[in-house]
Order: sequence, then structure tokens, then C-alpha cells
Amino acid sequence: MPESEPWEYTLYVPNDVRAVTVSRRTLRLILTMHGLIGLVDTAELLATELVANAVRHTKGPAALRVRWSAGVLRIGAWDADPEPPRPPAELANLGDAEEGRGLALVRACADLWGWQPLTRDGNRGKYVWCELTTAA
Repeated sequence: MPESEPWEYTLYVPNDVRAVTVSRRTLRLILTMHGLIGLVDTAELLATELVANAVRHTKGPAALRVRWSAGVLRIGAWDADPEPPRPPAELANLGDAEEGRGLALVRACADLWGWQPLTRDGNRGKYVWCELTTAA
């Protein structure tokens, strides 16, 4: 049974492709410990895409942020690049494309997604997020 109390975790990661695996495994542990095992597979996919984009397309550090509140799981990735993400294509239109699938998967699998510019500790960047809701 998922917890009813809100909680939030932030995992800061270096600009290193291994950060994607660390983020995915950490997310699985967090969700399992909070009784949200039913969201793990989809949440892992979404977090993988968000963190991979942050690491692949920027040069600075990044962070995975996971928040639970009122039956909504928000997964987000912060990175130091203030440029907005490219709008996602329709997943069905990507065919065998090797790039551009990340945000298309996020849009297809999440209940809601978006991005916002951020300033953190005097550094500019952006936060790309998505939400999964649990069945009531």
C-alpha cells in the first residue's frame, strides 16, 4: 500500500553516462521502499529518458528529483543548460529513428509532462518533469 504522506528525494549526479544506471536503480529502491512497486517499470523508463537527456545533451551536473504527493508521482531531471528541450515527435512517427525517442516516450507513457527554466544556487538551468498517477 502506498504511503499517504508526501515525500521527496533528490539525487545529484555527475555528467557521466553511468549516472543513468545509478538513477534508475536508486528510483527502483525508493519506490519499492514506499510501496509503489506498481509504478516502478514505467517510472524507471521515464527517469532513464529524463536523466539520459540531461547527461547526454549538457556538459554540467544533473539531478534526479522524485516526489510523491496526493497519489501523484513526479519524476524530474534538472540540468545546467537553460535551453528548452526539443518538442517531442509523435512516437508512432519515429519509426526506427535512433534519436529523438526520449521525450516522445515520456509524453506517451506519462500522465502529464512539462519543463520549466530554473535558477539553482546562482546557476541557470531547466527542470524537465513528468507525472504518474495511481488509480484511486
